[in-house]
Order: sequence, then C-alpha cells, then structure tokens
Amino acid sequence: MTADISDTVPREDYALDEQIGFRLRLALQRHTAIFFAHMDVGLTQTQYAVLARLWELGESSQNELGRSAAIDSATIWGVVQRLQTAGLVATKAHPSDKRRRMVSLTRLGRDTVDAAIAKGQRSNEETLAPLTATERKSLIALLGKLSD
Repeated sequence: MTADISDTVPREDYALDEQIGFRLRLALQRHTAIFFAHMDVGLTQTQYAVLARLWELGESSQNELGRSAAIDSATIWGVVQRLQTAGLVATKAHPSDKRRRMVSLTRLGRDTVDAAIAKGQRSNEETLAPLTATERKSLIALLGKLSD
C-alpha cells in the first residue's frame, strides 16, 4: 500500500500539543506518578476512590458505590472483592432486597482510608502546584463540565 501524498504533508492546522485528549493524558500521567509516590498504603487509584466514597457516604449498595465513584458494574464487583479480601470492606445482603449487596468500611478500612486521604490530598496539592488558587478552581469546574 502506498502512502497518499496527503498523509505525508505536514498539516498546519493541527498541533498535537493543542489537543485536549493529549493534554489530559499528560496531566493524568503526571498525577498518577505523583499519586503512587505518596500512596504507600497499597491502594490503586480505583480502590482509593471506592474507599474515599465509602468514607464520604457511609454504607452504600455496591451499584450505588460504583455509580458514585464512576466505576462500571463489572469493575466495581472486582474492586469490592479485592477490598473485602484485604479486610478493608465488609459486604452483606440489603435488608429488603437480597439481590443487592451493601458495602461498608471495616475498622481497618477506615484507618486505611483516613491515612490514604491525607496522602491523596498531598498528591492533589502537588499535582496542582503549578496553578494559582483561581486556576485550580477553574480547572476543577471545567473538568466537571466535561465529565458530567
């Protein structure tokens, strides 16, 4: 297959550095490196999100927990199973609907998430360090608009 000339000519109307997906990926890579440099309690970002949501909301159904942490139903099941195996969460049947599973923090889970939230806050601060307070608020608000 031969390349079409239009495939080899540089485009003046396109710059990768100005593409939102590229910039978001770079920012996420930077934040992920910072997150794991601080998060020495053995949690992934997804596990951290689940524990932090439980810390904020209290006991929740597995489906509600997944939705509130932006995790699909297949993934939340596995995350909850791993957290339960680690002794960080407990599950039980919903009192009025035996098909639903309720998830809550254990004492170890609460202690772990208390420590993890402090580390998460440090990660957040380091990630946002290049921005002014106003820029931070604007960025969070704009990302909220893009993710709603």
